[in-house]
Amino acid sequence: MTTVLRTLIVDDEDLARLRLRSLLQEIAEPVVEIVGEAADAAAALAQLKASECDLVLLDIRMPGRDGMQLAAALRSLRQPPSVVFVTAHGHHALRAFELDAVDYLTKPVRRDRLQAALQRVVQRRWPIPSQSAPLADEPVLLAHARGNLHRIPVAEVLVLKAEQKYVTLRTATESHLLDDSLTDLEQRLGAGFIRIHRNALVAAHAVRELRRHAEPGGEEGWAVRVAPIDEWLPVSRRQLPAVREALGRG
Repeated sequence: MTTVLRTLIVDDEDLARLRLRSLLQEIAEPVVEIVGEAADAAAALAQLKASECDLVLLDIRMPGRDGMQLAAALRSLRQPPSVVFVTAHGHHALRAFELDAVDYLTKPVRRDRLQAALQRVVQRRWPIPSQSAPLADEPVLLAHARGNLHRIPVAEVLVLKAEQKYVTLRTATESHLLDDSLTDLEQRLGAGFIRIHRNALVAAHAVRELRRHAEPGGEEGWAVRVAPIDEWLPVSRRQLPAVREALGRG
């Protein structure tokens, strides 16, 4: 049986709605039925009360209620549709996923990215019983690179280090830049990460050793060894008691 994805397009720009409609008509799988269009949140809510849909393709900046406010309102519906944000602004991605958005596309939208987002919606709404839980339910951090959005599972994160205006995230094989502050990340990630320095967090499970080491200038300090990258990172004197306590609990 073919799944038909009933879709509402919400964007205040006529050309943007036309572009999405054209892309959707070019996609053969999954099958999309465009149930309507709306230029603002009020019109979108009126259409959704008149007829249910499975997916809302939603812009963020609109007159009146913005897309974030509309997405929050949709969650209170009896059968809330899935939401995929389609926007020219990449810096709202974190808030979007906090609202349980399935995906976050930046304009101009490519057909392959839109199709991938639609497939995620289908997997989320009609999961195959034999499959494991969707990756979208796994805790992730979001990184931007060349206009693309990368979802990095928190379980793969080893080091978060503040450098100038960004935070560098390191896994065993990759590095990414985050827009979040280190303080916000520490609060969100909780006890699974240890603050070892004012500019660094490390995953508790990745710490293998704490030992003395020579600091620049010849003074003696402390450092932790992070596996599997096998790198030594300095521990500040201020954080040393907390690091010892966290490692002791581990």
